[in-house]
Amino acid sequence: MNSIVIGRYIPGNSWIHRLDPRTKIVLTFVYIFALLFANSWASYGVATLFLLLTLYLTKQPWSLYWQGIRPILGLIVFTVILQIFFTAGTPILFQWGWLKITQPGLLNAVLVVIRFVLIILMSTVMTLTTAPTSIASALESLLAPLKKVKVPVAELALMLSIALRFVPLLMDETVKVMNAQKSRGMSFSTGGLIKRAKAIVPLLIPLFVGALQRALDLANAMEVRGFKDPEQRTRYRVLKYGKLDYQAAIAMLIFLIIFVTARLIWG
Repeated sequence: MNSIVIGRYIPGNSWIHRLDPRTKIVLTFVYIFALLFANSWASYGVATLFLLLTLYLTKQPWSLYWQGIRPILGLIVFTVILQIFFTAGTPILFQWGWLKITQPGLLNAVLVVIRFVLIILMSTVMTLTTAPTSIASALESLLAPLKKVKVPVAELALMLSIALRFVPLLMDETVKVMNAQKSRGMSFSTGGLIKRAKAIVPLLIPLFVGALQRALDLANAMEVRGFKDPEQRTRYRVLKYGKLDYQAAIAMLIFLIIFVTARLIWG
């Protein structure tokens, strides 16, 4: 297993693992939606404490979540630079030519980093504690009302399940190809931007060919096993809400009450 945790599922028996996948998906979206309305240090503090409690309940090493943040550090840094140098306001803390750093820009940059990290960590919790097949089944169940307007919910859930399974496989394949090419003298970290871009081309070709071959093998395997209409499939595991899910819903409700209170009082 490589250091990238996007799309990974780590089996476990924690309180979070045992929640219904539908509960985890809904509560994750509720948490992310609430973050969009955070407007003070108090509201961000409440959201951070709730997330830390959630991370603790997963019983996973904290270093694992850092691995989930590391792939998007470049995006975070780029967003921070935009916020710092292109946010107008006063007072101006530093200015060099047309570049200037304002107090509102610096504050917005810090809040953007916090929001990015909280969203990524909460999303990572869901993927690390929920099997890809469970996520697909949960989405199919949650989107079931769309069947009335002829939306192919079952097919979409199947495609999502396959995509989630392919992500870690492609990540592993990327590492293998990179290691194989490095052993032959290829370098991906030296030279200018153009040289690095050219070095990626030999990496993309075997990955593309391998992905097509995996897709063909999967299609043949599904056809041999008689797979036809996903609507007619039966489920080995039937989703069912339990006591833990109601406890999670109550915990989220308490979080929202405290969050809204903090937002109204200190916002």
